[in-house]
Amino acid sequence: MLALIQRFMGRLARVAPGGYSLRPLLHRWRGVQLGERVWISQQVYLDELYPEAIMIGANSTIGMRTSVITHLHWGARRSSGGYKRVVIEANVFVGPHCVILPGVHVGEGAVIKAGSVLSRNVPARVFWGSAEGRPLAAITVPLTPDQSYEEFINGLKPLRPGGL
Repeated sequence: MLALIQRFMGRLARVAPGGYSLRPLLHRWRGVQLGERVWISQQVYLDELYPEAIMIGANSTIGMRTSVITHLHWGARRSSGGYKRVVIEANVFVGPHCVILPGVHVGEGAVIKAGSVLSRNVPARVFWGSAEGRPLAAITVPLTPDQSYEEFINGLKPLRPGGL
């Protein structure tokens, strides 16, 4: 029953008013660890299954439609590794439409460019963002429920600069 209530509060927080008030309060009730004066924009998704695995430090901003994900498993495969903590330290600005993947640690004072996908740690006090879109690697193992995330990662073959 608690999980159902947490999911409801998470969905309510996505559309509720109050980036400094009601939205953070709802996420705190769900178990997300939030510092003082955290701004959470509209349509922000903070992991539905493991909200307790998210920590956001004081004076940080989470931009509109950003997703913070602490797990990667499909359907009945919940036991395939659980969750990995996501830590966003104090004074961080995360631009709109970002995706923060499991296990990522964003250092104090970092600024994340809009639309970035964070799959690795971000050092403190840096402006972080990906280059313009381009092919990054050839895929030899598809990312489906039949393979693990680790198998997918291990099957990637980096491409030379310039693409395919």
